[in-house]
Amino acid sequence: MAGQEQEWLVGNQGVPKVFLAMRRRLGFGLTIKRSDPSSNWTPVDILRSMIATVIVLALQNDASAGEAAPPNIVLFLADDQTWLDSGAYGNQDLPTPNIDRLAQEGMLFTHAFTATAMCGPTRQQLLTGLYPVRSGAYPNHSVVRDGTLSLVHYFRDLGYRVGLTGKEHFGPTASFPFERLRSSRGEAGRSGSAVDLKAVEEFITRDADQPFMLVVASNSPHTPWTEGDPSDFDAEAIEVPGYLVDTPVTRRALVAYYAEITHLDKQLGHVLAALETAKEADETIVVYTSEQGASLPFAKWTLYDAGIRTAMIVRWPGQVVGGTASEAMVHYVDVVPTLVEAAGGDPVDVDGRSFLSVLSGRAYTHREYVFGVHTTRGIIYGVDYPIRSIRSRRYKLILNLAATNVFRNTISLPPRDAVLASWQAVDPERASVYTRRPAVELYDLDVDPWELDNRASDPKVADELGRLRSLLETWMVRNGDRGLSTELQALEHMNPMIIQRIRARFGDEALPREKTLP
Repeated sequence: MAGQEQEWLVGNQGVPKVFLAMRRRLGFGLTIKRSDPSSNWTPVDILRSMIATVIVLALQNDASAGEAAPPNIVLFLADDQTWLDSGAYGNQDLPTPNIDRLAQEGMLFTHAFTATAMCGPTRQQLLTGLYPVRSGAYPNHSVVRDGTLSLVHYFRDLGYRVGLTGKEHFGPTASFPFERLRSSRGEAGRSGSAVDLKAVEEFITRDADQPFMLVVASNSPHTPWTEGDPSDFDAEAIEVPGYLVDTPVTRRALVAYYAEITHLDKQLGHVLAALETAKEADETIVVYTSEQGASLPFAKWTLYDAGIRTAMIVRWPGQVVGGTASEAMVHYVDVVPTLVEAAGGDPVDVDGRSFLSVLSGRAYTHREYVFGVHTTRGIIYGVDYPIRSIRSRRYKLILNLAATNVFRNTISLPPRDAVLASWQAVDPERASVYTRRPAVELYDLDVDPWELDNRASDPKVADELGRLRSLLETWMVRNGDRGLSTELQALEHMNPMIIQRIRARFGDEALPREKTLP
């Protein structure tokens, strides 16, 4: 009986081929009651089949009309931009009309963080959803472990084409198999790792039937701060942020850095305009984020907020309410699972957790703590100086695991130490604490947002310090982070070709082979 019923469903005697093709394409059977299944189809049977086909097509079209198409996604990434350095984040000296516009049209996150303030580790946690030690990409110029997946794999599996233009600073290629976007007419004829705005336009408009994920990774405002027009700024009139010491040299450095941010903002404006020209703006999630802090003392290469706190704005027309701000604490490892969920994908096995509910307005909090890990081995002229941190809404605990060493990097040594050297005559104590730090630092961020008053020895906060330390050590164990010994293994996780280039250019002492731990 079952076989006979199946024959009724799929029998094709006398049925027009067009309806058979429709039935195969739609994947459904047409149950037609017939008086004599053994005979050829009569005109009445055929008519019934045609009517049933049309009804199911109409129902299917009506259902699909209610299903939203997967959104396109653009991830726009700055390079060494301190989180507060845009108009949207309160810097009134710095005109950033495109970042500001994005904030007016999207959700601005006031408490977004990366786990480490260096390019390679930051980018790789953003693109994989994994913490630095877990992925292996914890020193600068590092690569993730073989077999590590990135958003490229997740979005290709969802039917996206996935492209990147600009700076990479990740590896190996198998873990980040982006379509590298290049055109014959890049930005002002620049090549290499420069953002290719012409290629961006071509990628966005290439195939209207396939959703795209595009990473635009700018080189700005990374040093040497040669883009933009410094004459647009008055060095004597700008406000110097509280984590820096106010000197003429500091002001001149800020002016050059701010000028480069205006160049970054114009790049973002070009990408937004390309989406509008292609009529894709309303169908595209745009994420702008500032990466880690600038190449200034107490910012890049540190776990202070000026280093690991990051700007993040998300625009998604029709889904995210424009002109809103969220105080939810989110992390770079959370970005991949959030975007995968937004695209309709299943949860991915990463360290991060989706904050899509925050974007949709269904939740107002996300994380209770964010963690930091800094590896100085692998930085040019760095010595072994591992740092770990945990931050709640109010408190930041920092552990300097080799505090008897002198912290150093390129901006603490000649000839790139002009800013730090200029502080000696004005605030020698602040200048000194950049390179010579205590083993434990604890800051009450409610009253000390610039992290100037170390309260680690204050008995009033001893319980809080102990609680945070226990949570941090538990997190380290969970990530396979052994502190000092993990620091010593850093060079094993770096790109060997970059190691060779650094030593060839700066000498062996730039990346010491021997341990420098106490």
